[in-house]
Amino acid sequence: MNDSARKAAGSSFYAGMRILPADKRAAMYDVYAFCRIVDDIADGDAGVADPQAEMNAWRKDVQALYGGADAGRAAFLAPHVARYGLRSEDFLAVIDGMEMDLHGPVVAPSHATLDLYCDRVASAVGRLSTPIFGLQRAEGEPLAYHLGRALQLTNILRDLDEDAQNGRLYLPREALANAGMADFSPRAVLAHPALATACRSVVAEAREHFEQARAIMDRAPRAAVKAPRLMASAYADVLQRLERRGFAPPRRRVGVNKLRLVGAALRWAFV
Repeated sequence: MNDSARKAAGSSFYAGMRILPADKRAAMYDVYAFCRIVDDIADGDAGVADPQAEMNAWRKDVQALYGGADAGRAAFLAPHVARYGLRSEDFLAVIDGMEMDLHGPVVAPSHATLDLYCDRVASAVGRLSTPIFGLQRAEGEPLAYHLGRALQLTNILRDLDEDAQNGRLYLPREALANAGMADFSPRAVLAHPALATACRSVVAEAREHFEQARAIMDRAPRAAVKAPRLMASAYADVLQRLERRGFAPPRRRVGVNKLRLVGAALRWAFV
């Protein structure tokens, strides 16, 4: 198992990518590794003295990769860039998204800011992934748009308590205000009796993105969407179970159902 695979091992992402052919799987592990590296820098888990300088260095390495110069640490991405036509702006968007966390905890962003965050940290990853899966831009970009947002909004709803421990709250301020909240601090929001009302609009938005993603995948070549179908199935189930559980404390953590994931993997592995 290479370093990228080790980073992915044990995650739902790892299970999803294992159904791909070896070359595509290796490319996805390396894209995942890049995302994990910059995410760890933003979260303070990379153990670097100057996270912003580290982000800047990765940005320069990505730009060098596409400019024909020494790509430094980004050089491991070069074969996949050449083979699948991955775009520099999508790698840079991921860095931009991680920097939104780096520059202070995100707390009750506007809906527009939240959508930008989802685009950078999730849909941009989808735009890097869909060419590897074998989708053309006309299908891949809309799928990345919708499925990336669906997955990220589900993660936000799942991780409310974990994010609050780090001073973060990704629920949009419009939803909080519409639920009658005035104090947008994570502690106050998570203790508010109208939290479920605020979450309901985010659940609805995530569900709509899942539906749009499914419609795109239904029209796409089956072999090219087996990995995203697997991820969509696993996370739509998480969203459904979050909705059934509710958002009143104490909130039992809801994770990916491993048996469901294995079943979906078996279903789509032989398409």
